[in-house]
Amino acid sequence: MAANRQLAGIGFGLLAYGIWGFFPLFFRQLGHVSPLDILANRAVWACVFVALLLSLKRQWGGVAAAFRTPRHFAMLALAALLVGSNWLVFLWAVDQRQVVASSLGYFLTPLVNVLLGLLVLKERLNRLEWVSVALALAAILNEVLSLGSLPWVSLILAGTFGCYGLVRKQVPVDALSGLWLETLAMLPLAGLYALWQAQHGHAVFAFQDTLTATMLMGAGILTAVPLMAFAAATQRLDLATVGMLMYINPTLQFLTAVVLFNEPLQPARLVSFGLIWIGLIVFSVSLWGKYRRAQVA
Repeated sequence: MAANRQLAGIGFGLLAYGIWGFFPLFFRQLGHVSPLDILANRAVWACVFVALLLSLKRQWGGVAAAFRTPRHFAMLALAALLVGSNWLVFLWAVDQRQVVASSLGYFLTPLVNVLLGLLVLKERLNRLEWVSVALALAAILNEVLSLGSLPWVSLILAGTFGCYGLVRKQVPVDALSGLWLETLAMLPLAGLYALWQAQHGHAVFAFQDTLTATMLMGAGILTAVPLMAFAAATQRLDLATVGMLMYINPTLQFLTAVVLFNEPLQPARLVSFGLIWIGLIVFSVSLWGKYRRAQVA
């Protein structure tokens, strides 16, 4: 039974990270739609889809409990702002042919989580974790010195997703209820944006092209499905295994950018990736060591 549970967990993890990894391929097909339009539609249709799931599963209790605790709802609204910003920058990166930069950001995320644990949660880092953070900082410094600018796309993606995870971790609301409340919190901004665009003669939620409308509705479903699969994986797998699966998403994005989209990969940026990959290996060794010690204890 334990083996079947772990196998199912790996399957759910592969599904979640696989969908996230191929997001650039999907959203590249919506290149004729502005990133803000995609974001507004993604929030609305994700909210509708998750509401249907909550109704089918009769799980509105978690939503009601969050509404009864203003602090929890406020934290979820902050999480919505962070993940919405992450989605917008990612969509912009796909639109501007900067998927290599977005994959760099998601490779950086685990190391940002370590740094946030140090700065915000006052966690102590072991020697290997300090080395992994130092390698990540060296990669950023290499970007500045070699390419002449901060890798702001990568840093915003890593920073917003890392902070989103930090905020979300502190709210005791299940994944499905939390996602619905997060998308609900985005709706006022999406509505204001739609009204502003309507004044300029542009309908954000109406498209003459049926395929475009279908894909925008599908974007909402694609937002919810990997999150549910990820939640199912974390329930069945230990932290070390989830941590190893985490690298599938940026790896697929990186390969998509270089192999399918033919994005240029400067030698200096390859050095940055090399430093981060080494940092991730060091971090993974540290994570595995913690897991083994916890098992012995």
